[in-house]
Amino acid sequence: MSTEGRLAVRKTYKLYIGGAFPRSESGRSYQVQSASGDFLANAALGSRKDVRDAVKAARAAAGKWSGATAYNRGQILYRVAEMLEGRRSQFAAEVADAEGVPVGDAGGLVDAAIDRWVWYAGWSDKIAQVHGGANPVAGPYFNLSAPEPTGVVGIVAPTASSLLGLVSVVAPAIVTGNTVVVLASSERPLPAVTLSEVLATSDLPGGVVNILTGSVAEMAPWLAAHMDVNAIDLTGVTEPTLATELEVAAAENLKRVIRPSDPDWGADPGVSRMLSLLEIKTVWHPKGV
Repeated sequence: MSTEGRLAVRKTYKLYIGGAFPRSESGRSYQVQSASGDFLANAALGSRKDVRDAVKAARAAAGKWSGATAYNRGQILYRVAEMLEGRRSQFAAEVADAEGVPVGDAGGLVDAAIDRWVWYAGWSDKIAQVHGGANPVAGPYFNLSAPEPTGVVGIVAPTASSLLGLVSVVAPAIVTGNTVVVLASSERPLPAVTLSEVLATSDLPGGVVNILTGSVAEMAPWLAAHMDVNAIDLTGVTEPTLATELEVAAAENLKRVIRPSDPDWGADPGVSRMLSLLEIKTVWHPKGV
């Protein structure tokens, strides 16, 4: 059968909230273009209501996810890495389109993102051992400090690194038991959308990761000001005025804030991002007679 003159079916992607793919309640969408200006797809234009729904889903998932054993969280994240590997070619094509790099270079970035995800998965049952422990005290007591998740974390994903940067801000937040609401890059959302499809078909419980597409400038103020969000990562905010406004809004309920930055995503990430989204709980216990 001839395909001459055939019109391709253009995708209209949805949001990812609570393990499902709803349309934006606003009914809006926008065109996503490649680095060279070619049309790629339509993406949902998220709204204030979508932000509220995503935070609600993240809060509902927080208890079960933080209560899972560290070993189990690691197993689930390893499974996600396996599925990322299975869709490597699709991610490479999307990163190439988004960032305007050759497909071969994009494949290297995808490999780095998968390796980064595996690296963080390996920390799931180690971070408490390395950054917790017994404290010396004068008296017949045990004094123990242990890291615990902060809770619900809002994340503004970086634009320059559409997949490796995205993985580098999402994985350290969830591996320690937090749940997240991610505002994907407005200009380069497709790798984030494909990641949401991977997460939806993995063992990750619904609501642990929620991904919204649309205007960061429109949605971020509602996320920063939301009283049920415990921390916010502003790494992907590029407008200094907006960044200041978001930090002020976050101060209303004393959210932890990771300030905007443009790190070398290919460098060793260290453990600082994981630690910045943990609380330290210290308990006393008598040693006995």
